[in-house]
Amino acid sequence: MKMSKQFPLNALRVFEATARLGSFTKAGDELGMTQTAVSYQIKLLEQNVGEPLFLRRPRQVQLTKTGELLAPKVAEAFEILRDAMAGVRDEAETSLLIHSTPTFASQWLARHLGSFQLRHPNIAVRLTTSETIIDFNRETVDVAIRSGTGDWPGLTSHPLMSVDFTPMMSPKLAESVGGIHTPRDLLKLRIIDPGDPWWMQWFTEAGVPDADLASRPASRLGAQSFEARAAIAGQGVAILTPEFYPDDIALGRLYQPFELRGNDGHQYWLVYQTARRNSPKIRGFRDWILNEFAPSASAANPDTAHQAAN
Repeated sequence: MKMSKQFPLNALRVFEATARLGSFTKAGDELGMTQTAVSYQIKLLEQNVGEPLFLRRPRQVQLTKTGELLAPKVAEAFEILRDAMAGVRDEAETSLLIHSTPTFASQWLARHLGSFQLRHPNIAVRLTTSETIIDFNRETVDVAIRSGTGDWPGLTSHPLMSVDFTPMMSPKLAESVGGIHTPRDLLKLRIIDPGDPWWMQWFTEAGVPDADLASRPASRLGAQSFEARAAIAGQGVAILTPEFYPDDIALGRLYQPFELRGNDGHQYWLVYQTARRNSPKIRGFRDWILNEFAPSASAANPDTAHQAAN
């Protein structure tokens, strides 16, 4: 008989259980199969091998010599597979891959992540950043920090912080033009990224709807954190989220001339695949970061999350 080239993995699994338990019925109970289905899989395997593997006797089955040769090797192979799967699962649960926007990563996450690692010393963290929204189905990532409205199909989203914005600059730059007393005074300075829609929204809310930003030289640094560095260096006034720069404000490197803040409805969100919500490492990171942003709230209440429909 010509041997099939197809590798009968399912039949081998049934054979291993039957040989170990000495019964078609017990093997079926363990595997959740009927006795008829077990018998069918054994017949398929015997056709593949070209020899009978069991002697069928009333109320019992017994391995043939061919079956006795095959059984220990199949058992060893499945043990190797079980060890491999356990090792992969352990590795998967001890490595957390985080994707974040550059500004959130540099201005908040990098400064706080150490407390997560102290709480979870067995989890190795890897952080990647980009302004693009990562596709969980195409990229290897466990959780992400995104800016938006929280409505992403197939993902669970937890709000972290509101993205408020206001003009900020170096105090020395403000002094160089005699101080900033009214919102219109900002137009005396170089505007960092005048094409950012936050600027026009803020100026309009501040009573300066006629601010001519379109005629100014276009400049885009690619991330808010870079614009903040430029502002600290006195290269202009940037529109920033003050919560990201508490140290720079406290040390006098950044100055917020007006209390007025704008908001375009966006927030920062913790995001992960809804199907993986019960992963221990994802639950651990979720509980930690929600507690960091809302210590008085229970981070163990994920029911407040936004779960977008597929």
